[in-house]
Amino acid sequence: MADPLSISNRFSIPAGELDFQASRSGGPGGQHVNTTSSRIQLRWNVRASPSLSDGRRAAILERLSNRIDQDGVLQVTVDTHRSQHRNREEAMERMAELIRDALRPRKQRKKTRRTRASNEKRLRSKKQRSQKKKLRGPVDRD
Repeated sequence: MADPLSISNRFSIPAGELDFQASRSGGPGGQHVNTTSSRIQLRWNVRASPSLSDGRRAAILERLSNRIDQDGVLQVTVDTHRSQHRNREEAMERMAELIRDALRPRKQRKKTRRTRASNEKRLRSKKQRSQKKKLRGPVDRD
């Protein structure tokens, strides 16, 4: 049986939840490309996964929403190597990295105030700009 996909020390995805599909890889490569199915497509149903807590599921669905289809399936396709085995390993690494990044806690933004000096500088530059534009007007002949 295949190994589970290890995300961290405390979390891994059982191999039974992962779906691998092999297909023929496109592009140049001569006769080899026409005879072997080396492209690997790794699919994992995030929405139906029993190994996820609700918090983790929500984080993954939110942060990877552009990579997850309508059915809640996260998909990674790899065809960089000529070997199906190496593509399979790389697909697992890529999926693990995507999930790790999605589960990484985000820093909270701290609200800051502008300093008095920066505010005064901003107002001075606005006043200078205003003066410059006033001087561009028609000349008074009095």
